[in-house]
Amino acid sequence: MDFRQIGIVAGKEFQDRIRNRWVLAVALVFTVFALVIAYFGSAQQGSVGFHSIDVTIASLVSLVIYLIPLIALILGFDAIVGERERGSLELLLTLPITRREVILGKYAGLAGALTFSTLAGFGAAGLILSPQIRLDALFHYAGFMVSALLLGLTFLSLALMLSVFASDRTRASGLAIATWFFFVLVFDMIILGALVLTAGEYGGAVFPYLLLLNPADVFRVLNIFSLDEVRTLYGLATVFPEALSHPATLGGVMLAWIVGPLAVAIWRFER
Repeated sequence: MDFRQIGIVAGKEFQDRIRNRWVLAVALVFTVFALVIAYFGSAQQGSVGFHSIDVTIASLVSLVIYLIPLIALILGFDAIVGERERGSLELLLTLPITRREVILGKYAGLAGALTFSTLAGFGAAGLILSPQIRLDALFHYAGFMVSALLLGLTFLSLALMLSVFASDRTRASGLAIATWFFFVLVFDMIILGALVLTAGEYGGAVFPYLLLLNPADVFRVLNIFSLDEVRTLYGLATVFPEALSHPATLGGVMLAWIVGPLAVAIWRFER
């Protein structure tokens, strides 16, 4: 495997996103949303202004679960199938580059664009709020940014996998939308519905493990259990086993979610 070839493909993908200002637009969206939530997140309690990083992170978690997976899926759903429809993929594969290098290069370039926009957007908001945040709270906010990035990279892996399997851009976009609906909206409804129907008799013990099958839930739990105030706010402190809710364990699960779909995409593309 030639890392130089991977770097060339990655550089082109990243430059394309910079050139069309995609990265800057997403970074600006993240900054604005973070600041608005920080200052107006307590408006329903009758007050405005920054009060607590815990509450801010809790509100941002709800936003990120909806927004970042959608952005990542939009970013990567046509990475392969779009090139195939335009006829540029065949031209690319005539060059001395393997299919694995193409996949890894495209993922690296798109991941670089998503990483830059995520860290720049939320980082800018953190810098603006830093005079009002304690040092230990800044550490938790940095952890939130890293977990948000991992969530985005997970759905980017899923998007690339869908792009490899889809026969055209229309099907790829439909699969991307269905993936977003399933993981962000439908999955939790199914789990909760099963718990209600069985009165928790059968699903209670396996409930925490079922949540690991959804990267959005892993992200939510990772941030819920990083702060005591947020954990109490969500009322899940007694639901998740302490060992399972350890940041290292949940971070490992997120990494598995990134590597798994990417490996499947490589396997399918090389067939």
